Amino acid sequence: MNWKASAAENIVALCDVDKVRAKEGFLAYPDAKHYTDYRKMFDEMASKIDAVLISVPDHSHFPATMAAMQLGKHVFVEKPLAHNIWQLRTLKKAASYYNVITQMGNQGHATDGIRRVKEWYDAGIIGEVKEIFAWFNGPSFGPNKYFNKPEQFPPIGEAVPETLDWDLWLGPTARRPYSHYYLPKTWRGFYDFGNGELGDWACHTLDAPFWSLELGMPEVVNTEFHSGAPAGFLPDQSIIRFEFPKRGSKPATTLKWYEGGLKPENRPEWKLDKLPDSGMIMIGEKQNIITGGRPNNAQLMMPKDEWENWVANEMPTPTIARIKGGPVKEFLDAIKNDGPLPGSNFNYSAELTEMAAVGVLSQRFNARIEYDAKNMKVTNHPEFDKYIKEPVRKGWKYGEEVW
Repeated sequence: MNWKASAAENIVALCDVDKVRAKEGFLAYPDAKHYTDYRKMFDEMASKIDAVLISVPDHSHFPATMAAMQLGKHVFVEKPLAHNIWQLRTLKKAASYYNVITQMGNQGHATDGIRRVKEWYDAGIIGEVKEIFAWFNGPSFGPNKYFNKPEQFPPIGEAVPETLDWDLWLGPTARRPYSHYYLPKTWRGFYDFGNGELGDWACHTLDAPFWSLELGMPEVVNTEFHSGAPAGFLPDQSIIRFEFPKRGSKPATTLKWYEGGLKPENRPEWKLDKLPDSGMIMIGEKQNIITGGRPNNAQLMMPKDEWENWVANEMPTPTIARIKGGPVKEFLDAIKNDGPLPGSNFNYSAELTEMAAVGVLSQRFNARIEYDAKNMKVTNHPEFDKYIKEPVRKGWKYGEEVW
């Protein structure tokens, strides 16, 4: 629905493989050219397009984004930025190579809350951080939700709806029979198409600590609990531990991710009756910070009266420019030279997503990952190379000739 955030712009083309899902947008912009294949759209409309907003399943982010950048188009891509680590590295390089403006759609990076977290850390208010907890109350399964479980794996093949181009929806992934369990939203639970709850929500929930602490890449990621799942499908519940090395003067840091309704144990010093359904806590030497599932709201963990007094009398003056209008406007303003480069540009967001992608690998295979970020290798599992750079079917390779 990012086209709604661009309503004031001259929308010249819309593309969707699913006529049912596309109907609202196509009706809203009858004068725009309508397509099912973005490759044909670019062939016919490239000269009339300045920027592209990409809101498709994870497995198709990379080819669509590379095709746009190779034509010199600015790109806004929903989170997570890409489906595997090689794609993320390639998009980061390509954005610089083609000199285009880029943005990943993790909305929280445009908020006041995430800027507060970084400002408080930079001002020394919370002290150094050695421990982070994050949790999310999904995945929740059902026919009208973002995750759904088929009766058997792989799902039983069904007739393809006349309104859907199934081959185009599959994009770079291997052919397989159509099933309603894959779409329109429930592809996220299948690792061939999505990156589960962690890949989706880490771009929100872990954005504040990743940015403020300059976490970089973990050296070790280990799935400490995994409730079990069929091959290629995410578990109902998991606990994943990330270990980040010392970074200059910043100490080594551990981060534990809980999902499926699991949470860290509520500590007395946090002064909370209960933890929210989803959230993140940074444990500082001086103060602790808590946010929700997105970093929009951030506060120091202290009694309400102390917090209100601190906000009124002690909170430091903002040092980071605020964004008005949200991430799509931030992207469009940058294109028009009406604002700075987007904060979650590919140079930043590719690294944030890569950190999450290492965790997804650990979760997917219920494995301890020893990660050599410099060489893009899981040193203790060389068989994982094919997931770091996944094979694609004929006709869907982009970027190989450059990178």
